[in-house]
Parts: sequence; C-alpha cells; structure tokens
Amino acid sequence: MKYTGSQNFDHSQAPRVGILLTNLGTPNAPETKPLRKYLKQFLWDPRVVEIPRSAWWLILNGIILRLRPSRSAAAYRKVWTERGSPLMFHTQDQADAVRSVMQQRYGERVVVDFAMRYGSPDIASTLQNMLQQGVRKLLVLPLYPQYSGATTGSTFDALAADFTQRRWLPEMRFVAQYHDHPAYIEAVAESIRVYREKHGSADKLIFSYHGEPQRYLDQGDPYHCQCHKTTRLVVEKLGLQESDYLTTFQSRFGKAQWLKPYTDATLKALPSQGIKSIQVVCPGFSADCLETIEEIGEENYTYFKQAGGEHFGYIPALNSDPAHISALTAIIEQQITGWLDVEDEDSGKARAIAMGATT
Repeated sequence: MKYTGSQNFDHSQAPRVGILLTNLGTPNAPETKPLRKYLKQFLWDPRVVEIPRSAWWLILNGIILRLRPSRSAAAYRKVWTERGSPLMFHTQDQADAVRSVMQQRYGERVVVDFAMRYGSPDIASTLQNMLQQGVRKLLVLPLYPQYSGATTGSTFDALAADFTQRRWLPEMRFVAQYHDHPAYIEAVAESIRVYREKHGSADKLIFSYHGEPQRYLDQGDPYHCQCHKTTRLVVEKLGLQESDYLTTFQSRFGKAQWLKPYTDATLKALPSQGIKSIQVVCPGFSADCLETIEEIGEENYTYFKQAGGEHFGYIPALNSDPAHISALTAIIEQQITGWLDVEDEDSGKARAIAMGATT
C-alpha cells in the first residue's frame, strides 16, 4: 500500500498546532447535477442512513437520486446568494474570524482552516494542506454543538479513514460536543436577547433542532438529551418559565418515527391553542443554511400563518457573531491546553535535530 506523505518535506520546519473546523457540506451550485453528486455522497454514508447497503443502494439510486435532486436544487436556489451557499460562506467567515483571534494571540504557531464532511473543501485535501504547513498537533472541532452519530460520529469516521492512508499521523484531539459549554450557552441566550430587544417577545419561543430517528435515541445516541439540556440552560439564562417555550425537532426523512414533537406539526397546531405569536431559534445549527432559512423561515412560517398564526420571527443562527467566535475560541483554547506552552521548545529541538542530521 502506498501511504500519503509530503513531497520534499522540510524536517527543520517548526511544528505548528492546527485547528480544523468542520461542517456538514453543501452542493457547489443550486442545480440538479451538483445536487445529485452531493446527495449521493451524503445519503450513502451508513452513519446517515442505517439501512442494509444492498437494499439502500436500490432505493437511493433507483428512486431518490432520480427525483430528489431537482426538488432540492429548487430549494437551494431560494437561499443562494452572491457569495454562494449560506452554509459555505458562514463557515468560511467563522474560520477566518477564529484564525484572526488565534493568530493575534499565538502568531504563526497556529494554523486554522475548515472543511466539509460532504462536498468541498473536503477533509482529506484540507488536512494535507495543513500538514504541509507543519501541523503536528491537530484539534478537530465539528461545528455541531450536540453530538449525533450521523454528524459528529460521521466526521470522526472520515478522519479515521483518511489517517489509515497517511504515512505520518498528527497528535489529535477531537471535540465530540459542546452543547452545555457556558460560552456557547451565553452566545445563544444573547442572540435571543438582542433579537427580542429589537422585535419584542412572543407568546412562545420554539427551540427547533434537526431531527433523527427515534431508534438512535433508543440505542444510546445522546443527541436528544443534549438538545434538551441546551434548551434548559438557555432558558435559565433568559429567566423563562416552562410555559414560555417548547423544544421540537425538524427535517425528518422517510416513514420511520423520528424524535418528537415535530416542528412542522407543532406550528400547525399552536394557533388553535391560542398561540398566535412565536419566535423560532435553532441552536443546533452553528450557521444558517437550507434547513434554517428555507425550511424554518419559509416552509414552517407558511404552516404557522396558514393555521391562523399572526406573528412569526426567526432568530438567526450564531454564524460569525462576535459572541459565537468568542465561544469557539474559548472551546479551542481549553482543548489545546499544554500544546502551545511547549511549542517553542519543540520547535527548537526539531530544528537542532534536522541541522545535526545534515552536517
């Protein structure tokens, strides 16, 4: 087997700490062909769809990839901007902001980049670029506050698969979740405060998280519990009463039972219960994307209004808000404790050894 290495590697290069932010991914364009390519990679991941491969291959290739790409492309066109996909440019902005903060504090000893689990920039090529820059200690931060096997677990799978093909492996730390990190909780709470200062409050605050099949919860996935803990900690910060909010789950797929209550069904029912004014926040999404802008801001908005709702407000994701960048850098600095303290010593040893080997 031929392992991936670095051509003409400079062994006197000072070792650096790498920070890799990852997110789900996005098609390259809001058109049918790029959507088909993206969905094929995404939906073939066994972490995403836990169905026997032979049966799922027939369903995916015989039905879903024939019908869904054109519908998904139409939805993506609604949210596409001059900068492209919202998920892409928000993640880029987050990485740029984190890089700026970390380099102000630690200089060139830190390398910050981002990659997508599906699509591009992919994890393998981004890792190669970071290693070429001298990264010898790597922190991977998937931008999913709540752990799920289908998101965070899948990201680890991609890293592990890449590492099996590398000649040299960096020392690595991996952030599995940060659903209850105080800085993250404060950032979410502050985003709600700021929105309400501008727009006023509502009859009910809806915390909507991406759904997953009920059987994942039954088999031990902590996602459902972590979502509810995030909600609880945020409402404690805001001083809300139990009657002021709900936690729901969106984006279900297929006929199996998913985590309940469902966001769409809840919004359709609320007006008949006298709840005519709502605000929706999606703390599980680190960046606005199709699921927040189109699914919540348009589709579920329509459900609520058609059912008799009067006032609907969507509270944007944290994106590159300064409070979010502060939270991410706080998480990063906790995770890389000890790495930068000895970096100068390690750099000096590496250069001395390399110079001795060439004299």
